[in-house]
Amino acid sequence: MSQQRSALTWSDLRGARTGLWGLGREGHASLRKLRALGVEPVLVDDNPPTDGIRVLPTGGGGLAALKSCDVVIKTPGISRYRPEADELRAAGVAMTGGLALWLNEADRNRVVCVTGTKGKSTTSAIAGHLLTGLGYKTMVGGNFGAAPYDPEVAADYDFWVIEVSSYTATDLAVTPPVIAVTSLHPDHLPWHGDVERYYRDKLSAAAQPGADLTIANGDSELLRERPGLLGPRIEWVSERDEPDATWPGPLGLPGRHNRRNALIARRVLLALGAAAGEQNLVRLAADDERLERAAAGFSPLPSRLTTVGVVDGVTFVDDSLSTNVLPTLAALDAFPGRRVALIVGGQDRGIDYRPLADGVLTRDAPTFVLTLPESGARITDAFLATERGALARRATVAVRDCPDLDSAVADAFAWARPEGIVLLSPAAPSFGHFRDYQDRAAHFTAAMRALS
Repeated sequence: MSQQRSALTWSDLRGARTGLWGLGREGHASLRKLRALGVEPVLVDDNPPTDGIRVLPTGGGGLAALKSCDVVIKTPGISRYRPEADELRAAGVAMTGGLALWLNEADRNRVVCVTGTKGKSTTSAIAGHLLTGLGYKTMVGGNFGAAPYDPEVAADYDFWVIEVSSYTATDLAVTPPVIAVTSLHPDHLPWHGDVERYYRDKLSAAAQPGADLTIANGDSELLRERPGLLGPRIEWVSERDEPDATWPGPLGLPGRHNRRNALIARRVLLALGAAAGEQNLVRLAADDERLERAAAGFSPLPSRLTTVGVVDGVTFVDDSLSTNVLPTLAALDAFPGRRVALIVGGQDRGIDYRPLADGVLTRDAPTFVLTLPESGARITDAFLATERGALARRATVAVRDCPDLDSAVADAFAWARPEGIVLLSPAAPSFGHFRDYQDRAAHFTAAMRALS
């Protein structure tokens, strides 16, 4: 299947017949950009909104309309491996994404792309916060923030820190000189088709033309096994680096994985300064005391190991954004020696939950795993299928299937009293049961409050 990536820029779209496929957050940002360029695109969506904008359904004339276009800007959530995407390519339509159009004409020496299965949002936020604290006007955007091409937020910045998802990475035709990769683990298999394609797609953001230095998680075996996908030069960062450093302290982020995210962010600043010829940034980023002052006042991102309350001595922690095994294990690792009731499960994407079972069964502290539909049954099966030697540790681990989040919270609270932790870290997306991870987090908090 063709993986040709378009070198078009936003400026090239003036006068072009343009289609916009998908009206989510990125789609609306693209629509505002096109209208600012004087372009009125064909609008198509799988489930057209009912807010008065004329949008064709993909299966009801929309695909035919897109085939008549020169260029189609695809929202990231629409897989490029869908049959409709094949039809557009066969019709000679150039298919791209909003971020790709922007990056193709940006000053890439002042842009860093941050990707990874998990950790990319936190690392992007840390890097942006540090740059701002060091006196640089910085935009943090992309997957979890604003689109850098959106006319509502576009401005002159000193630096751009852009989070890149695996979906978006498949659109990119170029890579900035500096990129960071925070982790790698199976994810988003329905979109990509299989795990090896997911790995290739995810890491393609590191190795397009223009790539120079990739700052990568050196503690990830999956990344260490794939240096050929990580660009010309790699700088590995481990949680064991800078053992005496105290500057990450003011960030207030628990867990060894977050310490590594902070160290990656520092290396990003050093590399950005070198790429942009900003020697003052290099000097400041190398100064522990100056960096510690810049770290102060950091606001952790929501639903990432966020304590939402304490009831009768039990601490409730919202980690709803953990939609994969890797961050869930990292979340458990943030509470060494603590009694933890872990709530997991959600939309089933077919990922392997045996590593979750292995990780939980090696904990030294009591752990109660409460699973939710629809992946809950497979999670339980992964525990039951674990080798007999590990199952001997089940005196400290229990697993229970729950019908919904409310019952899981109630059962977890009863078990965790008087001084344990109830941790929502689902290792699965929320879709099908909640609107999004924020809705799931709000439901978790409401269930906690109901207990008190």
